[in-house]
This record gives sequence, structure tokens and C-alpha cells, in this order.
Amino acid sequence: MLLLAAAFLVAFVLLLYMVSPLISPKPLGLPGAHVVVTGGSSGIGKCIAIECYKQGAFITLVARNEDKLLQAKKEIEKHSINDKQAQEKLGPVDMLVNCAGTSVSGKFEDLEVSTFERLMSINYLGSVYPSRAVITTMKERRVGRIVFVSSQAGQLGLFGFTAYSASKFAIRGLAEALQMEVKPYNVYITVAYPPDTDTPGFAEENRTKPLETRLISETTSVCKPEQVAKQIVKDAIQGNFNSSLGSDGYMLSALTCGMAPVTSITEGLQQVVTMGLFRTIALFYLGSFDSIVRRCMMQREKSEIANKTA
Repeated sequence: MLLLAAAFLVAFVLLLYMVSPLISPKPLGLPGAHVVVTGGSSGIGKCIAIECYKQGAFITLVARNEDKLLQAKKEIEKHSINDKQAQEKLGPVDMLVNCAGTSVSGKFEDLEVSTFERLMSINYLGSVYPSRAVITTMKERRVGRIVFVSSQAGQLGLFGFTAYSASKFAIRGLAEALQMEVKPYNVYITVAYPPDTDTPGFAEENRTKPLETRLISETTSVCKPEQVAKQIVKDAIQGNFNSSLGSDGYMLSALTCGMAPVTSITEGLQQVVTMGLFRTIALFYLGSFDSIVRRCMMQREKSEIANKTA
């Protein structure tokens, strides 16, 4: 009986491998493609623009600060691989990268309601509007990529990120629903979940982080934006729905896959096989995070008692 079940499983896996190429998207060629990057004047967005430009794409940058935008333009042009002229007409958008975003951390009761509204406006609606602008043409042309840059805080809610995590979780829901709509038109969505990354935005975020948030963040290393950008561009070209980095990113993506689409049957099988193990590991992580929060609370209470008795 066991041999029969094993043989059936092997046959099933082989069949899945055979049909896998039929459901995998055709890679998008970047040479000559028009790539639009929002939030492209610094950080991950700028590095994504540079990576695409190095691979031969035409780049349009969108950002709020004109001076930073012009400086980013100069930096990107240093990586030109041909004699393209900036004033050339770029044509329809082949790939949109929604990278504009901001972060505010703080305890739930300490954050103004306007902060929740502002983060949803920038991080979520700031991805909706550009995507609405390009989606119709992409469907008509039967080609396109849309990238939503979320965060690992969009996979796991953490202390101090009640406003930020909510706005990044919302992107995931948008991306899943949109992918189901546009997949028949050969348009593919990628959601990127970068870890803490050495960017100006991350440095600004660290200035106001609660102690608990900072201690939890320090349990993982900080990545370079160039490294994150290369992975995002690679996954977007391949049409992968999920883009993560490192072992922690891989584990989080498997744990939170839920009903998310897969690019290949192989990806789905890996998620099925690893789910139990990763959930066990995740429980240890969650236990350590709870321990950090509890210790900080106890230290704060001791300090308050000491101050009252002094």
C-alpha cells in the first residue's frame, strides 16, 4: 500500500513538472522596455531604476522632491549601456514599480488617526493610482509587469507598526485580486517583501522607533538596497508573484502564502512541504518577540515605580 502511494506521488509530481512550463509566464525582456519607478529618487526605488537601466531599459522616475529626482537621474545615467537619449519618446509602460512609501512607528494609542490615514494614502493609494494609469494599456497590448513594494512588515505585524503594517498588508490584498484579473492578458503582478534595508527612509524611521520595535528589528541583519533591487527586478522579469530575500524572507513567504498565486507548480510544492517546519520555527520567533515586549514593559514599570519613590 505504501509503495502504491509513493508511486502515485512520484507520478503526480512528474506530471506537475511536465505541465509547469505551460503555466509559467514568459520572461519580460528589459532591453528597450519602458520602466516607470515611483519613489525612484532614493533608496530601493533608485536602485531598481539603476538595475533596469543597466539592463537596457528606458526609465521614467516619479518622486515628490525635484532636487533629489534630478540627482537620481544623473546617477542612473552613469550606468548607461548604450547611447540612448533622454528626450526620446519612451512609449507605453512595460513595467511599473510602485516603490513610493513611508514609515511611521509608535504605539497604537500614541499615533494620531491622521497618521493611519496618511500611510494608507501614501503606501496603499500611492500604488493604486499609478497602477490604474497603466493597466488598461497593458491589457490591450497583452504584456506588462506591475511591482508592488510591500515589506516584511506586510507579512508579519510587529510592535509599533500598527499603522505601517496595515498599509503594507493592504498591498498584498490588492495584488492578489489584481493578478486574478489580469493574468489572462499576460500581465503579471509581483509583490516584494524587502527586509530592513539601508536607505534614507530606514534611517529616518529609526529615529522614532519604540525600544521594543528596535530590539525586534535588531534580530535580523540590514540589507543593502542594491541587493534588494536586483532580486525584485529578477522576480518581476520572471513574472513571479512573490519576491523575497534571504532565508528569513523565504520562510515568511512560505508561511504567509495562503491563497496567493504561484508561478510554477514547483513553487507550490515547496510551500506545501516546508509549511509545517517553518511554522514550528516561526513559533520560536514569536516567542522571542513576545519576550522582548514583556521585558521592556517590566523595565518601564520598574523605572516608573523608582521615579515615584525617589
